[in-house]
Amino acid sequence: MSAGGSGEAHAAIPQNQLIAFGIIGGLIGIYAAFFLSNVAGGVFSFMGALGAICATIWGAAAVRRVASYGLGTGVPSIGMLALGMGVVAAMFGLAVAEGFGLAIAGPLIALVVASIIGLLIGIFANKVLRMNIPVMEQSMTEIAASGTILIIGLSVAMTGTFLFDVVLEDVITTGYIAVIFIAGGMALLHPFNANLGPDEKQDRTLYNALEKGAIAMIIAGIVALSVQNASVGMVTVLIGIFLWYYGFTGFYARVKRDAFKVVGTGLLPSEEELE
Repeated sequence: MSAGGSGEAHAAIPQNQLIAFGIIGGLIGIYAAFFLSNVAGGVFSFMGALGAICATIWGAAAVRRVASYGLGTGVPSIGMLALGMGVVAAMFGLAVAEGFGLAIAGPLIALVVASIIGLLIGIFANKVLRMNIPVMEQSMTEIAASGTILIIGLSVAMTGTFLFDVVLEDVITTGYIAVIFIAGGMALLHPFNANLGPDEKQDRTLYNALEKGAIAMIIAGIVALSVQNASVGMVTVLIGIFLWYYGFTGFYARVKRDAFKVVGTGLLPSEEELE
């Protein structure tokens, strides 16, 4: 239970398990999409988006953990910060890897760079700004890392690869990075922001994260319609719609479980009825 300011939120699923889920699931999705990109015309690009959803759930849990100490308007800000760190780390990692002829290691290098950036920002927040949040350093490291995996995963879903030149041309130059930034940032920040309060529960928040991650996947599929081809884009969109439905129904079921009462309000009263 969390009141959005009462200390670390209770977690039915330990954070270490979510870290493993986000990193392992995210990287498996990214690399599977990359290696299978030449199979069936790139139709397996959707696996990059699945990896991004794994990172989204992990990142949303990290936001929940640190924000439960009471960030206030910092909850939306931390999502944007995550994607800001993610963009820098992702592009740096992919570029450096390709520059050294180790393009295959790009996502791993990006993940390490993101973790370092996140850790430094966490230290700065606690030691210089004196926010004094016990989990700040670890949470910022996780948020930066999850944001990086999310960005690379959605980029792979759009293009079928994480090679720097392709991502630069088809994602950055075209402006689609803005779509990733907003959709990904919302997927990380919105779940806890939408559920915070004394009755906030981890499973409800994470189902919300799944639903928002699926929306980002649908958007990536729409982009893939033009960047790759119709079949690739439609597969990603359809799987995204299925995951969105699963996530939304799971979220709504938990809303009804946790709510005191669920009622239909009917139509808003007319001006005459209010008199």
